[in-house]
Amino acid sequence: MAKADPPAFDPPSDEWPPGATATAPWSMPWAAWCRVLRRVWVMTGFHELGLLAAGLAFYSFLALTPLIAATVMIYGLVGNVATVRKQMESITRVMPADAARVLEAQLLQIVSTSSGVTGLALVIALFFAIFGGMRAANGMISALNIINNEHETRGTIALTLRAAWLTFAAVLIAFTGVLSGGVFAWLQTRTSGYLDGLYWGETTQMLFKLLTWAVAIGLGSAGFALIMRYGPDRRPARWRWLTPGSVLATLLWIAVSFGFSLYVAYISDYNATYGSLSAIVVFLMWLYLSAYGVLLGALLNAEIERQTYCDTTIGPPRPPGERGAVLADMIDDAVPSLHQLEDHKRRRAEMARRRADGG
Repeated sequence: MAKADPPAFDPPSDEWPPGATATAPWSMPWAAWCRVLRRVWVMTGFHELGLLAAGLAFYSFLALTPLIAATVMIYGLVGNVATVRKQMESITRVMPADAARVLEAQLLQIVSTSSGVTGLALVIALFFAIFGGMRAANGMISALNIINNEHETRGTIALTLRAAWLTFAAVLIAFTGVLSGGVFAWLQTRTSGYLDGLYWGETTQMLFKLLTWAVAIGLGSAGFALIMRYGPDRRPARWRWLTPGSVLATLLWIAVSFGFSLYVAYISDYNATYGSLSAIVVFLMWLYLSAYGVLLGALLNAEIERQTYCDTTIGPPRPPGERGAVLADMIDDAVPSLHQLEDHKRRRAEMARRRADGG
């Protein structure tokens, strides 16, 4: 029987913090999670998560219409545009009413103008739609670099290509979500037509509704994990270390959408305060809360990664200091100081210079 690979490091066993030897987030003890959650609370203020979410919400506001346009145009290649219009209207019911009206107005214009776009014109329109949607990707990359204590070292071309790739992936995930929603809606309709009044027919409809939500949460978590893995300038983390934060981001987004909708409808009166601008304000506020939830999920992943001594990055195990990620390289359970972060960045820059020189 082949021997297991030796560990890439030898942590000080007499000073191990809880969860130091965990090889997955779900194998960490409760004491480790307490430390992780405490650091999440501290680092929320340390990273000024509210300001990061506000900036990301602004970039998302600029990018959302082009992203919807790209999704609608891709869907038009394989389906009826009128169908996707109905499906998008059902999706906007999750959002606050004012924000849904802003999106619906843009969607109607996109649907009416994109139905006759074909061939090369469609490719060109899709290119510009994705290019316009890259604002949100660039903002997310910057925010994730801050949360992961990373400094952007990629060139302009490499960074632009990374943002374009993430934007296109987000469009494909949104397209898959819209298509899946249509399939489940059709299945519910077929079930209702053939099995109306039967107990197991109603059970089947409920099953399809649960499957719809499960698929939505799965797609959302996969999308957030994709962004958290390939967005920041660091060696990518293994998928299992991205799961808690991506699931939390998805659940927070759903909770924010429903909760803020109820708040706007029954508690706060944005019309009285902002007048004709109330729809835009509600839309931006919803984007801000959604961005805050996503960044909070990324911060949870970052602090989980800091808790363990094990190498959380892809590839063969490496010792601390050679893993290509600040939080994966750190072996200190305490919240780092600015001096520690800057010193670590200088060491990484020196290592990169030596590799470039062939030393």
